[in-house]
Amino acid sequence: MNLLQLFDHSLIARSNEIGLEWQGRSFTFGEVEERSNRLAHVLRARGFRKGDRLCVYLANRIELIDLFLACVKLGVLFVPINILYREREIAHITSDAGPRAVIGEADLPALMSEGDSSQRPSESLHGDTPAAIIYTSGTTGASKGAVLTHNNFAANAVNLVNAWQITSDDRFLLALPLFHVHALGNGLHCWLLSGCRMRLLERFDHRTAAQEFLDFQPTLFFGVPTMYVRLMETPSDVAGQIGRRMRLFVSGSAPLPVHVFDRFRERFGHAILERYGMTETFMNLSNPYDGERRSGTVGFPLPGVSVRIVDGELHIRGPNVFAGYWRNDAATAAAFDEEWFKTGDIAAVSDDGYYTLLGRKSEVIISGGFNIYPREVEEFLLEQPEIAEAAVVGVEDPVRGEVPAAFVVSPSGFDERDLERRCREHLASFKVPRRFISVNNIPRTALGKVQKHLLREMYDVAH
Repeated sequence: MNLLQLFDHSLIARSNEIGLEWQGRSFTFGEVEERSNRLAHVLRARGFRKGDRLCVYLANRIELIDLFLACVKLGVLFVPINILYREREIAHITSDAGPRAVIGEADLPALMSEGDSSQRPSESLHGDTPAAIIYTSGTTGASKGAVLTHNNFAANAVNLVNAWQITSDDRFLLALPLFHVHALGNGLHCWLLSGCRMRLLERFDHRTAAQEFLDFQPTLFFGVPTMYVRLMETPSDVAGQIGRRMRLFVSGSAPLPVHVFDRFRERFGHAILERYGMTETFMNLSNPYDGERRSGTVGFPLPGVSVRIVDGELHIRGPNVFAGYWRNDAATAAAFDEEWFKTGDIAAVSDDGYYTLLGRKSEVIISGGFNIYPREVEEFLLEQPEIAEAAVVGVEDPVRGEVPAAFVVSPSGFDERDLERRCREHLASFKVPRRFISVNNIPRTALGKVQKHLLREMYDVAH
């Protein structure tokens, strides 16, 4: 089976139903089908053939959806580029992917005016046909292109629609960037498989977010922790209105702090469902839709996904796991232990089967022979009333090899000695940060993942 056979549950079977809202306009699923068909013919006329790559450098907009569907229909590999990237990062991706073309906003008027056929083009596609190359965030070095197949996308979408009980009755508000697997792999595919009504936003804007919720009245929202932090600024009465209409809030792409989970439930009346995925694997584990959504955990393996813990590291096996890194056999070989993908994430599992992520294997701090997991220290710091954000990294120490240093955002300021005292009262001595560095903000990727390599560089420059 290929993706189009799944998408046709909406594009064909619901062709007369409104499927998409974008900037005040509504589009039926049939119109979405025809728009992407016309673009597919334009790409074919420009020389695109099955197996070619198309790089797309666009913020969220309907044309990005059109281009993705056109690529799927032609067997062209869709290569989205993070809209926050600049010349050096873009050059790395375009050099590595070897695309036939790179499309940006300036190219759209001509592209959209050339299509003269709304009939779907014919192409031979199957489950193992590559559909996209999505580049990793590159927080530890040059980003690598994960080759994702029709089967990878399909297995993920079927799992999520079933696990999270998404139906055509849902109203889905999508504010995540479509250049990332979170919105592209989860958002678009859950929408097209379920046939729900989706409103696409160009970006999440905390100043207008509450009004978007009130206006659209969604039942479903996918977000990242920073979005939920911002949503907690919503007045209590408005949060109550939003919560009464909502069915499910989902969080991913970065760890959801326990205090955010707790405060959000109090304010909106919903326990956020936290799950765990990666660019290379889509979604692996999820807290249950029915049952306890346990704060600080990522729940259980999704159907068909096998997991194991080897020397603390989480390994994944299943139909969701990517086909390998684009033109990088060495990196692909290093990422697998036979058929198991080595995630690089340190995890633990409770007696009743809930998995907890402790941090990246590369970020574990080894201090005097003791292992320190930064997330544990970060969670404690975030419980302190004066700390808004916190990130802990290992820095060199002549005696212990490494010691933890904490970067904190504290709008009201903090007393370093008092903060250290509280840490010593609740944490083992070797886990207590040796430095508390005040910063205006913590550097993050577009999806809210902390860029700890930049923090280490900041520390090295200052010391």
